[in-house]
Amino acid sequence: MGSSTPSSSTPVPPSVTRAPTPTLAKFYSQKIAWKDCDGVQCAKLTVPLDYANPTGATIQLAIDRVPATGSRKGSLVVNPGGPGGSGYDYAAAADQIVTGSIRKAYDVVGFDPRGVQRSDPIECVSGSQLDSILGSDPTPDDAAEVAAATATAKGFGAACKANAGPLLGHVSTVEVARDLDVLRAALGSPKLDYLGKSYGTLIGSTYAGLFPHNVGRMVLDGVVPPDLTSEQVAQGQAGGFELATRSYVANCVSSGDCPLGSSVDAGMARIRAFLKQVDAEPLPVSGQGDVKKLTEGWASLGIAEAMYDKGSWSTLTKAMKQAFSGKGDRLMALADQYADRGSDGKYQGNIMQVGNTVNCLDQPSSSNPATYEADVTSFSKTAPTWGPFLAWSGLTCAEWPLKATGTAHRISAAGSGPILVVGTTRDPATPYAWSQRLASELSNGHLLTYDGDGHTAYGQSGCVDDTVDAYLLEGKVPAEGTRC
Repeated sequence: MGSSTPSSSTPVPPSVTRAPTPTLAKFYSQKIAWKDCDGVQCAKLTVPLDYANPTGATIQLAIDRVPATGSRKGSLVVNPGGPGGSGYDYAAAADQIVTGSIRKAYDVVGFDPRGVQRSDPIECVSGSQLDSILGSDPTPDDAAEVAAATATAKGFGAACKANAGPLLGHVSTVEVARDLDVLRAALGSPKLDYLGKSYGTLIGSTYAGLFPHNVGRMVLDGVVPPDLTSEQVAQGQAGGFELATRSYVANCVSSGDCPLGSSVDAGMARIRAFLKQVDAEPLPVSGQGDVKKLTEGWASLGIAEAMYDKGSWSTLTKAMKQAFSGKGDRLMALADQYADRGSDGKYQGNIMQVGNTVNCLDQPSSSNPATYEADVTSFSKTAPTWGPFLAWSGLTCAEWPLKATGTAHRISAAGSGPILVVGTTRDPATPYAWSQRLASELSNGHLLTYDGDGHTAYGQSGCVDDTVDAYLLEGKVPAEGTRC
């Protein structure tokens, strides 16, 4: 959820940096032709569809930059995560995503990864079909519901195979990381300066594993570790969302007049009871395009959305009050935010489609439904609210029509410069332990801890911002054990 399963491909020996082969030289030597586009400078970057066949078909990636406002130090490439988040849109919001100090010193550069939004977007199903998929039962309770969920997963995979073309087999994180090195070269940067959040950290760590000697100043905020299996990621996220939801409920209870009850345990039980209730009897919603009912699927996404940002907690409380009175409009509005779906029912991007295409290439998943039923039991021991939802989340990849090209593997990026890893203690989608894990596994990893709520930390805390900025601007890494 929001973050993703880990990356793909046979690991490259960490001490080896891949130099461009002669057949890749034309990609590495291309010059970017910037032009003005709606307040940013934009361009196209040409990369091979298949790096194993660089003389074959090519694709074009949409890139943009917001020039430095002061004395230019270089280019900072940014990615917000996903998989499927638009790095182009993220860079266009440069004034909101980095501090004024970074804006002065760096051109902020973004790209839509292959298959995302402006870069040959993968769209497997129509908007109304996607509505049906996202609204379907995420926690099947019996054999008939398991069969229905399996059929939904299989149908989505078949639609992707039918509609996405050859790109479907070439959207792995390894390929995105290789595109990133072509972008680095085209920008004229001897080393890559990079800010990645959530799944963007997986792109960054994968890049560091492939090209350790090309790593400049790299910030990985809200880590997805590359050596966790898809099952381990799901279990970790179940625990992360459980912890985050308990933190929300505690805040709700302490603020008074909480519709969930008078204690954290009572509040968590109330949320679970509510999800069972809407599973059996969905709530009416109005003005939401083709969606007329708030199902368990949509309700779960709405609650999850509020866990990403503490600023949304009051919105969720109001939504739960309305839901308890029999209307689902406010909770559906939160679900729309999660799905990048407008209130008119139109999807703004393709994150809810392309995310699975990346995850399913990056990691194999079990095709045996009994695996997921067992996961429900084990996940629910520590995450009774979110365990079932996350346990079944792997079913799409279980029914994927293409074989995974990668497996979980540890990355040390030996030979890289210092890499700054940022972890938030109550992050729902990328649990704090994951940032600790990667920081310890990287040969030159340095951990910065943010004691707080929400997903990712840069931009949420002055202390974190100052520490990250000192690293990006001066190369200064925080002392071991630094907390904000």
